[in-house]
Amino acid sequence: MTLYVLDLLGVAVFAASGALAAGRKSLDLLGVFVVAVVTAIGGGTIRDVLLDRSPIFWIEDTTYLLVIGLAAAATIPTARAVPSVEQGKKPRRALLVADAFGLALFTVSGARIALEADLPGVMAVAMGAITGTAGGAIRDVLTGEIPLILRRDLYATASLAGGLVYVVLVTLLGSSLAVALIGAGVVVALRFAAMLWGLDLPVFRLQREVETRSD
Repeated sequence: MTLYVLDLLGVAVFAASGALAAGRKSLDLLGVFVVAVVTAIGGGTIRDVLLDRSPIFWIEDTTYLLVIGLAAAATIPTARAVPSVEQGKKPRRALLVADAFGLALFTVSGARIALEADLPGVMAVAMGAITGTAGGAIRDVLTGEIPLILRRDLYATASLAGGLVYVVLVTLLGSSLAVALIGAGVVVALRFAAMLWGLDLPVFRLQREVETRSD
C-alpha cells in the first residue's frame, strides 16, 4: 500500500510538472490538463505496453486520473500565487524540481513492476528508466522544448543509476519502502547535482574535415 501511495505521488508530481510546462507556454486550461495527463501517464503506459500488461494501469485504476486532475488543478492557482522576482526563471526552476522528484518516483515504480513480472535485473533498470523519462520527453515535445533526456546534463543517467541501486538492493535485501526511498534518493541527488553544479556527461564531437579544392 505504501508503494502504491508513492506511485500516486509520482503521478501527482509529474502532472504538476506538466501543468507548469504548459503554463510557461501560455496554453489554455484544456492544454494544461492534456500536457499534465500525458506527462503523468506517458512513461507508465509505454512500460505497460512493452510488458504486455492488460489493462493498462490507469485504465484499471482510475484513481490515477483523479490524482492527475487534482494535481494539475492545484498547480494553476499555486503557481500564480507564488511571487516571481525573476520572470521566467523561478517557474523553470520549479519545473525542474518537480520533474526531478517525478523522475525518481517513476524510476523506482517502473523497476519494481518489472521485477514483479520476473524480468531480469537489467530489464528492470531499463523499464525504470523508460517509465521515468518517457512522460517528460512527451511533455517537452508538446511544449516545443528539447527533451531533457537529450540534453547534456544528467537525466537518463540519473534514472539508470537510481534504478540500478534499487534493483541491487531489492536483490540483496528484498523489496521495502526504505529500499524504494534509497533508489529514488539517488535519482534526486544526481538531478539536483546536475542542476546546481552543471554536471554532465562527456560530449562526443567529430571535427569537420575542411577540404581544400584546387582548380
